[in-house]
Amino acid sequence: MKDPRIDLVLLWHMHQPDYRDAVDGSFMLPWTYLHAIKDYSDMAAHAERHPGVHTVFNFVPILLEQIEDYVRQFDEGRIRDPLLGLLQLADLDAIELDERALILDSAFASNHQTMLEPYPEYRRLYELFRLAGGGARAGEQRNPRLEYLSGAFLGDLLTWYHLAWIGETERRTNPLFGQLMARGSGFTHSERLHLYEAIGAILRGLLPRYRALAERGCVELSSTPHTHPIGPLLIDLACAHEAMPGAPLPAAAAYPGGTERVRDQIAEALKSHARRFGEVPQGIWPGEGAVSDAFVGELARAGVRWTASSEAVLSNSLGKDGTIQHEQGRSWLYRPWLHPQATGLTLLFRDERLSDLIGFEYARWNGRDAAEHLVREIEAIAHAAPDDGTPVVLIALDGENAWEYYPYNGYYFLEELYSRLEAHPWIRTRTMRELLDAGTIRPGVLPRLVAGSWVMGTLSTWIGDREKNRAWDLLCEAKLAYDRVVAQGSLGPAALAVAQRQLAACEGSDWFWWLGPQNPAAGVARFDRLYRHNLRRLYQLIGLPAPDSLDEPLNLGLAGGHHEAGGAMRRAHEPA
Repeated sequence: MKDPRIDLVLLWHMHQPDYRDAVDGSFMLPWTYLHAIKDYSDMAAHAERHPGVHTVFNFVPILLEQIEDYVRQFDEGRIRDPLLGLLQLADLDAIELDERALILDSAFASNHQTMLEPYPEYRRLYELFRLAGGGARAGEQRNPRLEYLSGAFLGDLLTWYHLAWIGETERRTNPLFGQLMARGSGFTHSERLHLYEAIGAILRGLLPRYRALAERGCVELSSTPHTHPIGPLLIDLACAHEAMPGAPLPAAAAYPGGTERVRDQIAEALKSHARRFGEVPQGIWPGEGAVSDAFVGELARAGVRWTASSEAVLSNSLGKDGTIQHEQGRSWLYRPWLHPQATGLTLLFRDERLSDLIGFEYARWNGRDAAEHLVREIEAIAHAAPDDGTPVVLIALDGENAWEYYPYNGYYFLEELYSRLEAHPWIRTRTMRELLDAGTIRPGVLPRLVAGSWVMGTLSTWIGDREKNRAWDLLCEAKLAYDRVVAQGSLGPAALAVAQRQLAACEGSDWFWWLGPQNPAAGVARFDRLYRHNLRRLYQLIGLPAPDSLDEPLNLGLAGGHHEAGGAMRRAHEPA
């Protein structure tokens, strides 16, 4: 029997949609900077402490653009995120009612078990808020007694909310955060300003840290088409039927000019990545891991060396009779693949069970036990593999959303895991670039790709029900109007560039993801409004009146609950 060995690729996907108001550039939701100071900073720190663990970090360009925007705001002293801006105000007794409402609506939006309950003073603020009549459900009228909460209360609440979102590694390296947490209450304006400045310092250092890690060879940085669209659907809406035969589709037969739009989205990603990190990315993680025959052909056309998706997509593509799944050690999954329509492109498919253990299960475990269990699972794959090659295991998931559900933002689990992997004698953590450069992989050749994503292997999260299909029809209608105006030549180069960027923002996947009855009502309503607002702005930029249909909410089935189908990600930041 051969000596065991295995190549492990850890891919952490970092993504937030564009939360900026299409008119004035203000941030309508704060998730970009909150995840930056918590998750993006923590994940960089783990990689810095364990340079022997080689990983892939995938950054969506529209996320990086927003981080750079925040850095400019701090540098210029003009904050366009209202929640962040309130942190630096001296007199919170004098703020407007809508600003007061913003604090009260935002500052308990987190996982209470891990981000509120451990802190007695923060928990006390929540109890006072509830005693004052807070916590009204969506659609209920706000209790007027909340207007009597003092500026001191609001100042403490703002401070604690931001402290709860500071990454664990930041707390351990910057004594300011520990000092503020120890103080607990009665935070002064000066202390809030120190916290505000510390947030700015984290944001300024973030992208340089990742670039330095890549230049040292510790990590590979990959990208995604610019605004995180579902590329297969832009090219062909009907490709959804490949994994969902008979599913309802939009009234529009196709997204107009979708192939060209995918090419533009890919080209912009490659260009902006090279500007930020000094080189063109070797790999593209598709938005939501969504692939199709036509889409991977476009990646190959752009010169991309590798892409990835998920196990269910590969299973569907290899045939549903189940015979391939019984090969020894599931060797069909633990190997790279080529595609006949994508010359020069290598595909890898993630192990869904191992990825979901990190994303949804291990948060409930002791960190040491979880890390040990995962390593044993990886060892078992190596022992079960046939003798004709080294298995390649891809674990891929969001590098941001899962940690909110872990104690200490996943610090102990990640430290234990990275330490074990760094010391392991024959589990080799590799980047995709390293695997390709080594020239030792033995890929199979796919007969075809059944269009699908990392959520259940289908595209049902973004198309196929009334609300999602209606959103596609609105986008297709706006694109037809855009094309007519462009063909007329009435937009100058500068105006055309602005309109095209707005079109790209409307093509992002998150607008469709949130629609439907499976998500929390408040989150659905916010994204519904933001999507229609973006479409109105597109009409404004091309000089046409917006249709009345944009005045009507898209989502009719507002219901509670978190959507976690397929274990791909968590996105709801609602109070527990």
